[in-house]
Amino acid sequence: MEEPCGAGGPAPLRGDAEEPKQGSVLFLGGNEVKSCAVVKYSSAPPQAAFARLQEKTDLKLPPANWLRESAKLGPAGTTILGNSKKSKPFSSFGMAYDFIDSVGNDVDVVSDSENIKKLLKIPYSKSHVSMAVHRIGRTLLLDELDIQELFMRSSQTGDWTWLKEFYQRLIDQKWQRKKKSKEHWYQKAILSKFLYYSINGDGAAQPVPSTSKQHQEGPVAGESDEAGRASWPAPFEMPSSLSEDPGASNQGLKNDFVRNILWTFEDIHMLVGSNMPIFGGGRYPAVSLRLRDNNKPINVLTGIDYWLDNLICNVPELVMCFHVNGIVQKYEMIKTEDIPNLENSNFSTKVIKDIAQNILSFLKSNCTKEGHTYWLFKASGSDIVKLYDLTTLCEETEDKYQNPFTMPVAILLYKVACNMMLKKNQNKKHYGTIRTLLLNCLKLLDNGRHPQIIASANYMLSELFQLDEPKKEDSADFPINGNSDESYSEEEEEMPDSDENGSYSNSSDPPDDNKAVAIIKSVGELSVPEKYKSVHRIRPSCAFPVCHGTEERCRLVLNHVLEGLKSVDSSVKKEGDLPAADPSTPIPLKYEDESTSGGPESLEKQMALFLDKMGSFQKGKHSSQSGMIPGSWQYKMKLQLILKSSRAYYVLSDAAMILQKYGRALRYIKLALQCHDTYCCLCGSMLPEVLVFLCQCLTLCGDIQLMLAQNANNRAAYLEEYNYQTKEDQEILHSLHRESRCQVFAWATDLSTDLEYQLSVSCKCYEAAYEILLFSNLKSQNPEQHIQVLKRMGNIRNEIGVFYMNQAAAVQTERVGNKNVSTTEQQLWKKSFSCFEEGIQNFESIDDATNAALLLCNTGRLMRICAQAHCAAEGDFKREFSPEEALYYNKAIDYYLKALRSLGKRDVHPAVWDSVNWELSTTYFTMATLQQDYAPLSRKAQEQIEKEVSEAMMKSLKYCDVDTVCERQPLCQYRAATIHHRLASMYHSCLRNQVGDEHLRKQHRVLADLHYSKAVRLFQLLKDAPCEFLRVQLERVAFAEFQMASQNSSAGKLKTLSGALDIMTKTKGAFQLIRKELVAENEQISKDKSPAESVSVNDSSAGLNKEEVLKLLGIFESRMSFLLLQSIKLLTSSKKKIGGSSEEEAALRTNKQVYSLLLRATANKGLSLLERTELLLSLLEQLAPGSEGSPGTQ
Repeated sequence: MEEPCGAGGPAPLRGDAEEPKQGSVLFLGGNEVKSCAVVKYSSAPPQAAFARLQEKTDLKLPPANWLRESAKLGPAGTTILGNSKKSKPFSSFGMAYDFIDSVGNDVDVVSDSENIKKLLKIPYSKSHVSMAVHRIGRTLLLDELDIQELFMRSSQTGDWTWLKEFYQRLIDQKWQRKKKSKEHWYQKAILSKFLYYSINGDGAAQPVPSTSKQHQEGPVAGESDEAGRASWPAPFEMPSSLSEDPGASNQGLKNDFVRNILWTFEDIHMLVGSNMPIFGGGRYPAVSLRLRDNNKPINVLTGIDYWLDNLICNVPELVMCFHVNGIVQKYEMIKTEDIPNLENSNFSTKVIKDIAQNILSFLKSNCTKEGHTYWLFKASGSDIVKLYDLTTLCEETEDKYQNPFTMPVAILLYKVACNMMLKKNQNKKHYGTIRTLLLNCLKLLDNGRHPQIIASANYMLSELFQLDEPKKEDSADFPINGNSDESYSEEEEEMPDSDENGSYSNSSDPPDDNKAVAIIKSVGELSVPEKYKSVHRIRPSCAFPVCHGTEERCRLVLNHVLEGLKSVDSSVKKEGDLPAADPSTPIPLKYEDESTSGGPESLEKQMALFLDKMGSFQKGKHSSQSGMIPGSWQYKMKLQLILKSSRAYYVLSDAAMILQKYGRALRYIKLALQCHDTYCCLCGSMLPEVLVFLCQCLTLCGDIQLMLAQNANNRAAYLEEYNYQTKEDQEILHSLHRESRCQVFAWATDLSTDLEYQLSVSCKCYEAAYEILLFSNLKSQNPEQHIQVLKRMGNIRNEIGVFYMNQAAAVQTERVGNKNVSTTEQQLWKKSFSCFEEGIQNFESIDDATNAALLLCNTGRLMRICAQAHCAAEGDFKREFSPEEALYYNKAIDYYLKALRSLGKRDVHPAVWDSVNWELSTTYFTMATLQQDYAPLSRKAQEQIEKEVSEAMMKSLKYCDVDTVCERQPLCQYRAATIHHRLASMYHSCLRNQVGDEHLRKQHRVLADLHYSKAVRLFQLLKDAPCEFLRVQLERVAFAEFQMASQNSSAGKLKTLSGALDIMTKTKGAFQLIRKELVAENEQISKDKSPAESVSVNDSSAGLNKEEVLKLLGIFESRMSFLLLQSIKLLTSSKKKIGGSSEEEAALRTNKQVYSLLLRATANKGLSLLERTELLLSLLEQLAPGSEGSPGTQ
């Protein structure tokens, strides 16, 4: 639990993160200054009341408990009493590591309270200021940069020589180490003794007898000059400890403060470390204890010091003990809010607030480069504050690790990025910040020294790119380029280098320093309200990149993966044992030719081996060729990187598939599966999600192989795409080959030129995916994946079935000499049937009625091909419809009916339903037509054949939907009209050939007339079947003539003749269509050719068979001539016998006139087809009123 400082109670554990309590708001000197302090961590014991020392107590004498541990001091030891060494140069990093949530996000400054106080006292103090500043996100880390200590080290070790040279050149040419005075050590010693005296306890304040009268004026024990120095770590002589464990605390990186406090001063949020001793007693639960020389009045600097300490620690009261030459004189209690108004120590809290805001704004505006070390420096006695970029200066030297801040900064950048990645509530708007942190971290690291952090950072960078979901372009939802204080620029102008050796004394103003990033020309400016304003809207430097496509996004991922793999591989030993491989040499991709392809049979063996290996993966067999130890960081990281690259290649393959770049898609899925193969070799037991991903890869591979098979025309382009490889892909493959041969999936990813092999590979890919789902028990957990795989298996089996079926049909058409069905055909039928059957089972298992119906429909088509094969085997001589044909056609009908039952009703899928109905109608029609045309009279009676034909035709009509308006409606109408025509012709033929049984003859006559009239009605609806219409009408005329032949009375004959002529006049519409076609054709010819050229009679236009028209025209003229002649004879005879009516006389005149014109026309052989058609139309026009008006004789 967090608590305001001084509230008492046990200290919380470090890293506790609860909502902070609201601290106190102090009203100081009438001006309100907001200050809230919340203790985030404390190692101090519960506050003990301080012991008020008696007057005349001699503080020069050491107390009995001096520098000894005490139960009341707790684990903090003497630190709580202020006797600790001064804070280490990396103290802010120690705090940042412990409170990583606050860094880069909520907190503006992380620092030691002493550094904060020093900054806020700059306008009041003449002393020098030297601090290192680092930026992490929006947070600044401030640490003391002890120039004295640095240069002492430089003299001994040779480190930091570049900074020493720079300092001597630009700032202080005559630098020498300044020793601290005896007064300094004297004051420090009596303060230490005073605090030990003040611990309340038995004998605590008893002095020890002194054998000598000398005073402790030199450095006290344990506080020598050497011990008081900052502990600077060596510049990374042993980086392995950090690289092995990024979280390890190196020397100087520990959080040594007694308290870590989240202090909010006005609008500035600071994480501050403090070692100030706090005691109980007095009017408040917490007080700070101070020792003052009564002869020296409190000055402004001391007042600010005391006030800020109490604010930071939320201590409401100050207890001041005055002494003269170490002898205690008196105590005085002062409220914190009264400190700014003390005599000789007056200062404005508002000015302190302005100073704080100005300094923060100045630093935030100028310390912009993450990972860089900035140096804030003010020389002693100078009014000028300068900010240098030490990293830029250091880069001029050979080794960037000369800067000891490099590694702590890199680790902190890495930790902050890790922390932001782990937060589940983070959204994509932080990705730009995380990426910036990691990129800046990588800039600071050396691969040879820190491979683990580099590999991990690259993996995290690859994780920022979402591969498994579509990229959102909506900037409101994903403001990756939005300006914020977290996104900051590295693009400010570089300061020009200068060789000017400007030097100046500490008290004089220096010339312009071109090496400085920024300068505060006078410390007085810091007291001016809002003199420096922080630039909150700085352009983002490494904002999350806007990827313009999937490939670009995946390539960025693979780039980071490759860098990570390089780091891992470089750190793995035993590299000398590996076979030599050059990363720049392309790894050959196997190209499968049909001559070398083993065909589907060898695929079976490869599949069996693959599934056996998959089973062994499950049992936990794994090995690494490179010698990586399972469980090591290299092993874990390489697994993650390989899996990430596999996913990236999968997404690339899927994108290429969408673009129909199938060669590229196969190359990428090959790389994805090679990555997966290596993963399998390394990983003992695969996670379910990894197996599901493998299924997705195999499924996509199957899709690609199928598309390659269906687009064989572009094979050359696909082969070129397949064989192309980038340098990046080659290097990733090189890393994979360190662990595995990557050949487990070779059977699935080779590019073959054999169509059957490609289809078989596609099928095996789907089968492998299905098997993995089965033996991994993932079927129920991933129902969608299971359904997709089964659907694809059904589809590929349909494709293979159709392939074999088409091959069988091709063999059948090529069969000329040998009339018998070949073994090859039968084998192809069996293969095709087997594929269709398995496909139907696949679709039925997932209740996919529509696709099951389509496969049943294809099986029906296969049966029809089998029937046709037996038909061809018979030959045309004495041809009869064979039992084998009947068997296969009936099987086809069964499959079509099953398809309809599978669908259930038309609403399920109207298009498929209509298609199945059409195929079923066609099968019945074909079977009936063959039975009719090649009647099996050797096996069946004529009557039975006619009955079977009639039944088949009627069933064909049943499934031929003439009423539904669709694209197939004209076809259905034509089919129905043809069926009626054929049935009418059959009954007409029966009537001609049948003798006796008058009832049956009458039935046939009625049926023939019925079907002829239905055929005529349907053909009239069609605009492109004039010849068929003419033929039916001519057959009706012949039927009328046949009836007339059996009539005896003139009246009956005349009536029949009148009906026949009426039929002829109704053919006008057909002749008009023929004329229209002929006129259109002549116009086209006149455009294309000269009018002088004549057109051959046999030239047929697209919609008209002229030969057929000529034949029908000849018959029509012949029958019309015959009917007119017979009509004239009968009418003339009737007129002679009984005298004709006026109607009959008119009819006779018309018929004679038409007959005369017809005879002349037929006699003229020079008439063109168009002229003959137009003549017939004019004759029919003349004939129509007479014939239609002829009532016939009584």
